[in-house]
Amino acid sequence: MKKNLLLFCILLYANAFSQSINDLELSFEEYISYVKQFHPIVKQANLKLEEGEYNLLKARGSFDPKIEANYDRKDFKNKDYYNLFNATFKVPTWYGVELKANFENNDGQYLNPQNNVPDDGLFSAGISASLGQGLIINERMATLQKAKYFIEQNKAERTLTVNKVLYDASIAYFEWLQAYNEQKMYSRFLENAKTRYNGVRKSVLAGDKPGIDSLEANININNRKLSLEQSSIKFLKNTLKVSNFLWLDSGVPIEINSSVTPAQLSENTVNQVLNLNQDIEFEIDNHPKLNALNNKIKSLDVDAKLKANKLLPKVDVQYNFITENQDISNSYSLNNYKLGLNVSFPLFLRKERGNLKLTKLKIDASKFERLNTGIAITNKVEALKKELDSYITQIELIDAVVKDYNTLLNAEERKFSFGESSVFLINYRESSLIDAELKALKLKNMFYKTKVKLFEALGNI
Repeated sequence: MKKNLLLFCILLYANAFSQSINDLELSFEEYISYVKQFHPIVKQANLKLEEGEYNLLKARGSFDPKIEANYDRKDFKNKDYYNLFNATFKVPTWYGVELKANFENNDGQYLNPQNNVPDDGLFSAGISASLGQGLIINERMATLQKAKYFIEQNKAERTLTVNKVLYDASIAYFEWLQAYNEQKMYSRFLENAKTRYNGVRKSVLAGDKPGIDSLEANININNRKLSLEQSSIKFLKNTLKVSNFLWLDSGVPIEINSSVTPAQLSENTVNQVLNLNQDIEFEIDNHPKLNALNNKIKSLDVDAKLKANKLLPKVDVQYNFITENQDISNSYSLNNYKLGLNVSFPLFLRKERGNLKLTKLKIDASKFERLNTGIAITNKVEALKKELDSYITQIELIDAVVKDYNTLLNAEERKFSFGESSVFLINYRESSLIDAELKALKLKNMFYKTKVKLFEALGNI
């Protein structure tokens, strides 16, 4: 079967998406497998995982060591005013501390006295730190933490996106299957009507039946032809809907030929393909929608910590040991150093307090959303499970009704053969049987649709 489907896809691709292939059956398992692998929306959802990884890589880049070099020179009227060269190697660390090594070499006739260095240059090594804002948390730390939560959030959102595609694809397949079964049913009843007409026609010609019976039998044929034609159009439309979800790996859409038919379904098949097990206890905390909200809240918590940290004063200090000896470790002296201190603090903190309050409001709103979403999903899952149990009972009842109507029709046809009934009564019995079979097909379709609704509600893949 898989070889047939592969051949089917190759031929479609080679002939600009349309090729007549006969006697092929597309199973639900093969269909969903193709949707999972090749549907553009599924591929687009998979890009979210890469997006998260690259965001994390970008955030980690803030902790990369950095080399800086700066050279300034001024010559005017044949005078060498100054040459300034400064090279620095910096290593950021997790907390608000930065390690730094520096080399400085300056000369010139009009050099600023503070830039005077030994002839071989000046070496320094030291540390800079933020003792207020930025010590416990800073922009670099916050960005990296949020990038990690963003990965988990993207995984959850990817699952939800793929689930929606599989849900829509499954609904399309079930509608396709129902239309196919209706077409087969009407085709079967059309053949029965033709056989009955031929029998009635012979009886009319033999003088055993009135001519009106053949007219009524012919009307029944035309009614069956009309119903078959309507069901054929419905099948064609649903075939095209299913085609919307079938693609090749190269991004080429597949158009299913009308001769390709769906395979009959069973509850076990649907459960296996959709990974459904109603007996397993549902754990709401593992639902991807709640996982996405949880990681969103964690990211907002990081924002809140960062904004709370901005209520502290800025206290930036730096200390650099300086020496003219390249062997810095053996030339350390307490008397040779550069020290810096920078302090600033807004008096009212209105901007900082406002930002913090706004972030806390977002956190509260997200927590309320998570609470409401959890209750809604739990109730939806329980309702769908009860609905499935009800459909099982309804299907058993309608199957019994179909069986009884079929018995009545057979009995009426036997009575007709003995001359004790009429074409009108047979048509009446048959119409009742058709209505019952249509209802049975609809109930089974609704049962499978409810199955896939449960799949979407559970957030499985």
